[in-house]
Amino acid sequence: MDYQNTLEYLYNSIPMFQQVGGAAYKEGLENTQALDSHFGYPHQQYRTIHVAGTNGKGSCSHTLAAILQEAGYRVGLYTSPHLVDFRERIRVNGQPIAEDYVIQFVTEERHFFEPLYPSFFELTTAMAFRYFADQKVDVAVVEVGMGGRLDCTNIIHPDLCIITNISFDHTQFLGDTLEKIASEKAGIMKEGTPVVIGEATSETRPVFQSRAEVLNAPIYFAEDYDREDYPGVEFELKGLYQQKNRQTILTALPLLKEAGYHMDEQNVRNGFAHVTRLTGLMGRWQKLQDAPTLICDTGHNVGGIRYIVEQLKQQTYRQLHIVMGMVSDKDIRGVLALMPREAIYYFTQASVRRAMPANRLKELAQAEGLQGECYANVPSAVKAAQEKSLPEDFIFVGGSSFIVADLLANRNALNLH
Repeated sequence: MDYQNTLEYLYNSIPMFQQVGGAAYKEGLENTQALDSHFGYPHQQYRTIHVAGTNGKGSCSHTLAAILQEAGYRVGLYTSPHLVDFRERIRVNGQPIAEDYVIQFVTEERHFFEPLYPSFFELTTAMAFRYFADQKVDVAVVEVGMGGRLDCTNIIHPDLCIITNISFDHTQFLGDTLEKIASEKAGIMKEGTPVVIGEATSETRPVFQSRAEVLNAPIYFAEDYDREDYPGVEFELKGLYQQKNRQTILTALPLLKEAGYHMDEQNVRNGFAHVTRLTGLMGRWQKLQDAPTLICDTGHNVGGIRYIVEQLKQQTYRQLHIVMGMVSDKDIRGVLALMPREAIYYFTQASVRRAMPANRLKELAQAEGLQGECYANVPSAVKAAQEKSLPEDFIFVGGSSFIVADLLANRNALNLH
């Protein structure tokens, strides 16, 4: 099999949440433990940091990895979903896993994993942990896929746990109250292991505190600390929500030092300032065009969209254009209720099965007073927005990670940088 055939095999013969949603979700860690045993418990060969949360966990994971890379560590980084290429999920010092490794892993190991019928995420996690061991990383920053307690990354015993925040997402699996969702995320906490909570509410704080107490785990709420260990630290990621992530990371760094990690002030400043170059991060308030300005962002639920809408209000433009699509299992009405009424909308759908049809999204949007037209796919929607914009206009593309993925995959055809 070549790389493309290997990916098609992974996507088509193993349930993939990115494509099909709930049908790919497998509860329990039995498959994960079987795979872990088969591959020789690879995650025990390096240190780990575990990052969970509803929003911001990708940005925090990438930024921590960048800082540790700058400090001279060989750093594995496991995140999801990918935007353009599967290999984005598994990186060492910012470099994606080699195509040949992916091919070899699937070819040599399918006799073992096929009878297990693992989910796409279970198999990808096993691949990542084995790859990090083979690459002899010093530390791996591991982002939780969904939830925490039953997530297949939850077999690691990290030096530090981070839970960025809790808002409503994946409620069909994690629960329909903030307390229930927090309880699932709190499942990554380990006996005696410090945990940083990036953002808490009156509903979630007691859940985290009681879980930490049971586990004798030192707990730190980033909001309770006004950390200025690195005055004026420049954060490359410009989304408004990144200020919360910045505070979370600044709260985590002294705890990593206590755990024996060595990093100086310049390492920290360089990591914050060069996240995208060091780790390959994309899609976080990412600017792809000037005159008109075009920004994309992967925020895709009420918690993330609220910050995006606030940031859109702070921009200066003649007319706002929004290219938007969502997946069907999100709180679509909740998101649409937040969106600015004065924008011109270009409703579209991503190239995944979970995508809500553009005409249905338009119907729901019109009920919220949002006006616009439908487009068959993301490139045609963006092209229409570009053609209808003057240089002093502003185009925002988002609503779903998959909308951003389709945009980035077609950036050359759209003359974006």
